[in-house]
Amino acid sequence: MSAEDSRHGPNVPVSMTRFDEVYTRPDPRSYFVALGPLGYQTPHHAQSVFRRLLPFAGASDDRKHPTDHETEAVVLDICCSYGINAALLNHHVTWEELHERYTSPSVARMTTEELVESDRRYYAARRREDAVCVVGLDIAAPALAYARAVGLLAAGFAENLETGAPSPALYRATRGVRLVTVTGGASFLSARTFKSLLAGRLDPPWVAAFVLRTGSYGAIAEGLGRFGLTTQEYTCRTYPQRRFTDADEQRGAVAAVHAAGNDPRGKETDGCFHTALHLSRPAAHAAAHPLRALLHDG
Repeated sequence: MSAEDSRHGPNVPVSMTRFDEVYTRPDPRSYFVALGPLGYQTPHHAQSVFRRLLPFAGASDDRKHPTDHETEAVVLDICCSYGINAALLNHHVTWEELHERYTSPSVARMTTEELVESDRRYYAARRREDAVCVVGLDIAAPALAYARAVGLLAAGFAENLETGAPSPALYRATRGVRLVTVTGGASFLSARTFKSLLAGRLDPPWVAAFVLRTGSYGAIAEGLGRFGLTTQEYTCRTYPQRRFTDADEQRGAVAAVHAAGNDPRGKETDGCFHTALHLSRPAAHAAAHPLRALLHDG
């Protein structure tokens, strides 16, 4: 679950601050230390959204209720890094609690091995009864290793589907995926990643992505459309991502938002990057079940 602005991609303004180094550490302490002061909060917003969408995700168009599912739900979190989305989805914890934990003096004194053991107990004690299987995909192997070690991910794969096909193991592990989640990688992903994952599947999963307003999601949406998924942008609100690191970053973001055809007033002009939720699902389901109804907004 990268911070969106940590790696360059075709839709990322060149003036954005990069945080590449926080994903190469053996545990998430540097991640929270670097992003916490900037008010990074996308996982907080995603926590409730994903939980609301998951019971419906992957249902056939003729199914009326989320309880019609016959198999255990599986979530694929793309750009999962340290498994923070899985932590929030499957445990009785909040983003604020995780930030407080990983920046506390007591945790700062731990070795990585001690933190892994502590985190195993921490998450096991807070596991939700409705927890689901989460598979992680990220190019950051150290972050994946941590998420696997503490039990946040059922499986993790350090593979780059922008440059190569998924391994047989990854393809098998994602066979039962109902919901694909992205909270911090859409800017450097393309339709190639999703094509590799969805090719040959009879019932493609839903895809829920929080996308920075500084770029376009159009190419990915078009690619998903070839698998029978229609993409809708949730227009009722946007979601603050983090504060800008400096005036240059803000100017670049405002210009990029204008170039993307969006209005930065009251959002990027007020000091924060904002994301928009894009949901891809079968057209019949999208027509029958408005997005705002799924999110309990109407």
